[in-house]
Amino acid sequence: MTAPVKKNDRLTVYIEDLTHDGAGVAKIDGYPLFIQGGLPDETAEVHVLKTLKNYGFAKIINITEPSPDRVAAPCPVFAQCGGCQLQHLSYEGQLKWKEKMVRNVMTRIGKIDAPVLPVKGMDNPWNYRNKAQIPFGLNGEAPIAGFYKAKSHDIVDTDRCLIQTAEADAILEGLKPRLWKLGIKPYDEQTGQGMLRHVVVRTGHATNEVMVVLVTRKRKFPQAEAAVELIKQLVPNVTSIMQNINGEKTNVIFGNETLKLWGNDTIEDTIGDVRFEISARSFYQVNPEQTEVLYKQALDYADLKGNETVIDAYCGIGSISLFLAQKAKSVMGVEIVPQAIEDAKRNAELNGFTNTYFEAGPAEEVIPRWYKEGKTADVLVVDPPRKGCDEALLNTILEQRPKRVVYVSCNPATLARDLSILEDRGYKTQEVQPVDMFPHTAHCEAVAWLELGE
Repeated sequence: MTAPVKKNDRLTVYIEDLTHDGAGVAKIDGYPLFIQGGLPDETAEVHVLKTLKNYGFAKIINITEPSPDRVAAPCPVFAQCGGCQLQHLSYEGQLKWKEKMVRNVMTRIGKIDAPVLPVKGMDNPWNYRNKAQIPFGLNGEAPIAGFYKAKSHDIVDTDRCLIQTAEADAILEGLKPRLWKLGIKPYDEQTGQGMLRHVVVRTGHATNEVMVVLVTRKRKFPQAEAAVELIKQLVPNVTSIMQNINGEKTNVIFGNETLKLWGNDTIEDTIGDVRFEISARSFYQVNPEQTEVLYKQALDYADLKGNETVIDAYCGIGSISLFLAQKAKSVMGVEIVPQAIEDAKRNAELNGFTNTYFEAGPAEEVIPRWYKEGKTADVLVVDPPRKGCDEALLNTILEQRPKRVVYVSCNPATLARDLSILEDRGYKTQEVQPVDMFPHTAHCEAVAWLELGE
């Protein structure tokens, strides 16, 4: 098929939808044009930048008929930064689009006819991220810090972020101009020289405890004492200051060694009635307010009466497991990352749970062994990564046939695919509840409830 448009064409288009990463989509004789910054239900004059066999890219020259949901993005670096994709869409519009997106993938990919409920959003969709990962670098001789441009490692220099905490902004704004005075040189990705690579700020939503992690290229950090004093001035409620050493030429933020510079080794937070201990490298959901909404939905769908055994596949640090343990007879969690299992055990102990068991290993190997040992589940909960459930785990579910499955998903497309596989072999999706964990981005989480047919 020859593209109906060519590079440098100027044309007027109607934008009908958004892609999974928030770009507008217009179609010319069925040929998709992806338009950054475009919104559904608006007409725009565009300039074609690139054409490929099956799709092309264009940029907006002029919006002739704006969407009724278009708003001015409040962030001054929204157009450059890759952190948010939808600040130019009203929050009500974001929730409407996310509901439509989840419903569309359920129908198109999964052929699922279960009800998709309206998205559960936030009353205040700002300053929700409890973890900021701030890269530091150089622009000539001047230190810069902020966030990466989309699909790049170019730092967009900024002093604040509207979706992160005041403590993260205090570090972003206050540390940067004082680096030279402290004698700390930011890391240069091109040369591999310099000391400070990232600053990670973690905030306990319920406790207001703050951890600051300085990621340095070398272990020897002569300015550590001065950096600690400055951080204590910038963030009075800081309770933990750590140093992580990453000497590799890599895009990965953390290295393998973490040292305490001041305060506690961990901070604490609570989701609902469950306490969690968070270390520098612990996985912990970045939006605790919506995490509580998500987990309560999973708990509702599990419909526990107190005599059930629950298996939590991909259990991570045990966050969903511990929610389930409040109502279940027993919960068994499995996770491939050994450190996460250690965190899960520690969090269970922290909360006084004696009805949990955690084991490290691949879920598709561990769960069949549990069944052979007579450890069967009344309810199975899965919370896989974006790629969805491992095929072997889906086969395990189909072989073991627990009566109820609760599927927590961070990717509606792979959720729809996996639900289709389970429905083909006897399960029926009862309901899908989307939850907006990441306002102003194109991401949406969802919880699905399945029952085994007769």
